[in-house]
Amino acid sequence: MQFIMKNLWLIALVVASGGMLIWPMLRRGALGIPDVSPAQAVTLINREHALVLDVRNDAEFATGHITNARNIPLDQLQSRLGELAKFRDKAIVVNCQGGVRSAKACAVLKTNNFSRINNLQGGISAWIDAKLPVTRE
Repeated sequence: MQFIMKNLWLIALVVASGGMLIWPMLRRGALGIPDVSPAQAVTLINREHALVLDVRNDAEFATGHITNARNIPLDQLQSRLGELAKFRDKAIVVNCQGGVRSAKACAVLKTNNFSRINNLQGGISAWIDAKLPVTRE
């Protein structure tokens, strides 16, 4: 008990840090947005003709992207949702560099009534690590 009282601020910092790390996972789970591995994404693309939505900026997209991916940077997504209207009920795999921006994009899509959203876990980095092909422009 004495240890706890002497280190109360340190304990509070640890609890707050842990909460901040867990919050994005809980939020995605609460929204019902699954994370998919690169292998699962390939299955969605091949079997269900899933749209691949890359939310990185134009320069990042040009360095290498999943074949046939559509690029709409995260900061433009809300204003360009009309371009995706025909995919509202179709499978969509959203990716970015590491998975953080794509999780935010998934939340935007979910709140705008897109129903079959999947976040590529680990982003394009995981895709490349899995030795899957990328297209460069």
